[in-house]
Order: sequence, then structure tokens, then C-alpha cells
Amino acid sequence: MPVLPKIADYAEELTAIRRDFHANPEIGFEEERTSGIVADLLKSWGVDEVHTGIGKTGVVGVIKGKGENGRTIGLRADMDALPMDELTNLPYASKNPGRFHGCGHDGHTTMLLGAARYLAETKDFAGRAVVIFQPAEEGLGGARAMLAENLFEKFPCDEIYGMHNNPMAEPNQVGVKPGAAMAGATMFDITIQGVGSHGAMPHFSKDPIVIGTALVQNLQSVVSRNVEATKPAVVSVTQFHSGSAYNVVPDRAELSGTIRYFEDEVKERIHDRVRNLCAGFAQAHEVEIDVDLRDVFTVLMNDPACSQAYIDAAAEIVGPENASEKDELVTGSEDFADMLQAVPGAYCTIGHKGSVPLHNPGFVLDDDMLPVGASVLARIVEKRLPL
Repeated sequence: MPVLPKIADYAEELTAIRRDFHANPEIGFEEERTSGIVADLLKSWGVDEVHTGIGKTGVVGVIKGKGENGRTIGLRADMDALPMDELTNLPYASKNPGRFHGCGHDGHTTMLLGAARYLAETKDFAGRAVVIFQPAEEGLGGARAMLAENLFEKFPCDEIYGMHNNPMAEPNQVGVKPGAAMAGATMFDITIQGVGSHGAMPHFSKDPIVIGTALVQNLQSVVSRNVEATKPAVVSVTQFHSGSAYNVVPDRAELSGTIRYFEDEVKERIHDRVRNLCAGFAQAHEVEIDVDLRDVFTVLMNDPACSQAYIDAAAEIVGPENASEKDELVTGSEDFADMLQAVPGAYCTIGHKGSVPLHNPGFVLDDDMLPVGASVLARIVEKRLPL
């Protein structure tokens, strides 16, 4: 079975919708225009229930099948853009400076819209499909915001499925890794409060730059000397801010970065080591060091049975040779993991034309993938809720 014929018939409409989202990107919890369009389209296509304002800007649609078996399948897409500039020179490039769909969430939203339209028109399943359009995936906690507003109490789901584009894979290749698939993530901020001085008289200072640079070097030993080599983990310092003049030793330095891991025990070990290093540096240099560790992303765990079901459904659209189980871990993170903590399900990647990676100012999503992704999402509902 190739792309579902009905979805193929409105492929051009999906492209137009996606390009409109692309030209008008909105970052996390600001997706007012995007969520408004999503809600209006769902209503116009006859989706049985449309609920807005869940998790601030989230949208949920409920589609009832021809039959009833008491089961519900959830489908989820993210809507937010990244706070970065676009450098693609596309005719539909971002109109909003500092806002860019550099991760393809405009495509994810559009593919779920395509699946929702198809399911609302055909209703060839027994039970309910719940389509979830989530805000603020890019590190702002959109999934947790929806869960905090009792998402699955209001819209109970037996299983839930998500999808992400992958420009690094061959077009139409669908991959799912059962079990731990994507890393959990902590974001950290470390503030060193030292003593400033004239730049020509540093002996009067407790120099936070000297302390901070040494601390950065020591943080690089946290994984290599505290975590087993067979357990992947990453500690990256990505920001260092201090000083404002050539001739002043500042009194303050701020470090920021991220920790990635696949086991909670590894996370706790790294957290403890970071705190202990900072406490030791504070004592050694007689300064104050404040550490803020924020658990932002959960490890994404794909249910094995749902993973196989997803592969089977995708195989009917892209062919068995293009739908397979993957074994590589991804150190990137995804807050769909929080939904998978509440409901069993699976998350797949789908390849498309392009050679520029995600989160790059030159990233371009291939519109040819839209009917493919929409068909896979629709098919998993039909297969898991047969009439």
C-alpha cells in the first residue's frame, strides 16, 4: 500500500499549509496563530471534538470511528519553532526575525493535520483517535504543561505515537528503536560569585574567570572518570559569560550547559559530581558558587510492542524494506518522552531529501514527505483499531 489515496489527493493543500506555518513561525507557548489555524482546520474537516488552550496553546481533537471497541489511539505533533534566524532564502522563508522552523515542527503539525483529515473523512476504525498538537517542545516543557492539565485524564489513550523528520536518512525510511531511544537531558547554570579588581592588580581579586575556566576543564572529567564506558552520557558547557571591560577583573562568571544520559542512575551520579566539584572549587577559592540543575527531558522509552506495530504500519506505506527497527541511541532529547511515561507508545523518524541537519539556519524540509508521514500516522490508527 503506497501513500493513502485520499491523502495523496490533498498533498498540495498540505504543502500550502506547511509553508504558511513555515513563513509565520512561533516559539514555545506563543503559538497563538498556529494553534488557531489547527483548531479551525480540524473543525472544518468534521473532527468530532476540538479543544483548545490545553497547556496554554495546545490543541486536542477527538475523532470517533465507525465502530466502538472502547480503545483510543493518540497521535501527537509539536508546533513550536526555534529562536533562531533562517538563512535558506526560500520564497516562504520566515517573516519573523529570530524565529525559524529549523527542526521541522511545521512539517510534523501538517502531517498530523493530514492524518486527522483522513481519519475524520473515512472513520474506518473502531474506537477513537485523539490528535494532540503540543506547544513548546524545544526545552520549554510543553508536554509537561499538557500533562499538568490532565491531558490523559481528559482524553484517555491506550497507546500514543509520535514522529520526527530526519534529513540524514534516505527519503521515506522509517526507523523505530525499541526501549531507550533518546537521551534524557538536564540543563544547568553555574554562577561563580568572586571578587573583582583592577585588571592591573589581580592580586586583590578572587578571579571568577580563572576559577570558571578551571571548573570547565574539570567538568570534562565527570563522564570519563565517573560513568562506565558502556553507559553513554554527555556533559557539555555551552556558555561562559563574564566581564565587561579590558581593565577590570569581574566579580562574577556564569556557565551554562547540558547533561545527556540514558539511565536515571547515571543522571544522579553526574548531578552529584557536578555539585561536589562546584562545592570544592568554592571552598578552595573562597568564593560562592551556585548550581542550578534542571531536569528538562525524560529518557524516551519506546514500548517494544508498539514499536513493532509502528514498523508494521509504516511498512504498508513505505514498503517493508524502508521500515525497520533501529539500534542506535540518539543523544538528542524529545519531550514526547514525558507522554510515553504516562501512556505506552512509540516514536519514529522518517527520512526526507536534504543534507542540512536540524537546528541549522539552512535546514529545509522536503514537502514530499508530508503525505507519507500523514499516511503512516493514519494507518497506525486503522491497524490498532480495526473494524
